[in-house]
Amino acid sequence: MTLEPLTTLSPLSGTDGSQTAASGNSETAGGDWLSLSRVIHSRRSIRRYSSRPISQELLTTLLEAASWAPSAHNRQPWRFCVVTSTEATARLSAAMGEQWRADLSADNADPSFIERRVAISHARMTGAAALVIASLTMSDMDRYPDPARALAEWTMAVQSVALACQNLLLAAEAQGVGACWMCAPLFVPDLVRRILELPSDWEPQALITLGYPAESKQKERAPLDSRVVWR
Repeated sequence: MTLEPLTTLSPLSGTDGSQTAASGNSETAGGDWLSLSRVIHSRRSIRRYSSRPISQELLTTLLEAASWAPSAHNRQPWRFCVVTSTEATARLSAAMGEQWRADLSADNADPSFIERRVAISHARMTGAAALVIASLTMSDMDRYPDPARALAEWTMAVQSVALACQNLLLAAEAQGVGACWMCAPLFVPDLVRRILELPSDWEPQALITLGYPAESKQKERAPLDSRVVWR
């Protein structure tokens, strides 16, 4: 199914800024839901991209959508690093690949398997038009003296960043841009901070590759009743 890009990323707002769905216009709200549903159901993890670049204006639009995700206490603990230069992408990919190679070797993995996995990861990263590294910071979050509440607060920040990433993925789909969510930075946060010269309080959580798709995918989901209980 080919998805036409949406004309707006805010299904509640009309072109004049009016709150169409919220104002009780059921016909408009129904159309908004159909558009949103198509985006949700069409989104796939795309790993192969064309050589077409993504404009900075469009990247800004996607990040703006990400920034409207809900967050704990509305503290918005997400931070994003956008990588578009081929040199920086290659540098990051090479450094992450070397660490992964070392980790897999320590696990006694087969050398040919290691090289294949590292090569695939390198191709995915360097083949993207842009990378977005999503991080969290605890700088504006509440602080507690006990470990239990401190962990809960940190987890709320993690969930907030994840929600922002989902907004970004859906916005990309709506704009005809492919994306893939990767959690590799969780394994090498210090390396990612060092290579990209990120602030010391940024905790890398995910890497999202972006580009115009050079592949299409079909996926299924488990039956809803296998994942839901009603009480």
